[in-house]
Amino acid sequence: VQLQASGGGLVQAGDSLRLSCAASGHTFSSYLGWFRQAPGKEREFVAFVSWNGAIKNYADSVRGRFTISRDNAKNTMYLQMNSLKPGDTGVYSCAAAWVPTTTPRAYASWGQGTQVTVSS
Repeated sequence: VQLQASGGGLVQAGDSLRLSCAASGHTFSSYLGWFRQAPGKEREFVAFVSWNGAIKNYADSVRGRFTISRDNAKNTMYLQMNSLKPGDTGVYSCAAAWVPTTTPRAYASWGQGTQVTVSS
């Protein structure tokens, strides 16, 4: 499985962005997750979605503002980010796991991330 994140950019606080994670290979039965890493900080969980989209989980810091979804027909996962804050700044990466977990080490097939910068 190979994953590639895209859609990042420089926005102002309060703006929206939609990230995409394009997958190649078998991801149909896996959980897909978004993580982010700010400079000088550890990678942190943002959200994950189950293979059929029925199970979703969000970090407390983004719940109510971010929405994760996936389109298996297009082999793509999305992260709609609304009401962005400067604290959302970081490199956003997507990865796959076989269990529903927020732990980065349980994920594999990390793709190259996309930079999101939110100015105040």
